[in-house]
Amino acid sequence: MASLIRRSLVIGLAVLAFASARQALAQTDPLPSWNDGAAKASIMTFVAQVTRDGGPDFVAPAERIAVFDNDGTLWCEQPIYFQFAFGLDSVKSMAATHPEWRQQQPFKAFLAGDKDTLAAQGEKGLLTLVAAAHSGMTTEAYATSVADWLGKASHPRFRRPYNELVYQPMVELLTYLRANGFKTFIVSGGGVEFMRVWAEKAYGIPPEQVVGSSGVTQFRIGADGRPVLMKLAKVEFIDDGPGKPSGINRFIGRRPIFAFGNSDGDQQMLQWTAAGPGARFLGIVHHTDAAREYAYDRQSKIGKLDKAWDEAVQRGWTVVDMAKDWKTVFAFERGSTGPSQ
Repeated sequence: MASLIRRSLVIGLAVLAFASARQALAQTDPLPSWNDGAAKASIMTFVAQVTRDGGPDFVAPAERIAVFDNDGTLWCEQPIYFQFAFGLDSVKSMAATHPEWRQQQPFKAFLAGDKDTLAAQGEKGLLTLVAAAHSGMTTEAYATSVADWLGKASHPRFRRPYNELVYQPMVELLTYLRANGFKTFIVSGGGVEFMRVWAEKAYGIPPEQVVGSSGVTQFRIGADGRPVLMKLAKVEFIDDGPGKPSGINRFIGRRPIFAFGNSDGDQQMLQWTAAGPGARFLGIVHHTDAAREYAYDRQSKIGKLDKAWDEAVQRGWTVVDMAKDWKTVFAFERGSTGPSQ
């Protein structure tokens, strides 16, 4: 009996030790929401290569620049761009005081409920809507309106605040890169002032590391004597497609060594990153998970992935299959109450 008890005790201790070892291994995994596979391995191999001091591919910390598209890469972009949803809600509340909008695009399409025409307007249409809806407003008032909208609006499918629909695997990737000396930037076709309101809390990316499309602002002295910046109804810069490399050059001043996108609008940013010397990482998020998020690519009006996908396959870039490569899409799938930091 004594030997049986001792044998059971040994087995029990072995099981506990194995469980503890597995738990410790899981805790040291910097990308726990990623399934083991080629995509995860390519990321970790690249980071190891460029951070190995004395190695042939070592990159000094100052040169470790990583850029990420936002819509469809860091957070959801369906059924319409989230900033577009914000712009539409704003236009809806202001339409009664702007009768001329019924004859002007993209306002006409929105007021008529023409979703196809709205989608065809793309990023430029989005920025036109938002710029017009918020012209004559200070930048401070605009930031307040974005924060207020995020506090009360919810996604039509997920019934959650839009800023909870960030991709948990990409949040982990951003954290992992920063822990390895990278500086992470958003380079997006979305409005820079829209993203700066919430990006730091959602992704840990501060406002000065957000590059996006922008509208014209004008310095004025307000009625109370305080200096303000007024938003005008004019688009200054479109940070999409070929505009992304220009935005990187203008606002970052260093060519990235790591770039992630999800659509043809990111192709030039990926090409620009790939063209530099030394080790380079190019990644594309492919939306293949209709159950947990959405499945779309070549035929989509939002986040179309066609030419960039073909080039990724041809050149051996990393294509992340959302359904296969991600254990978790959103943090709330694991019972979280909000975006993970």
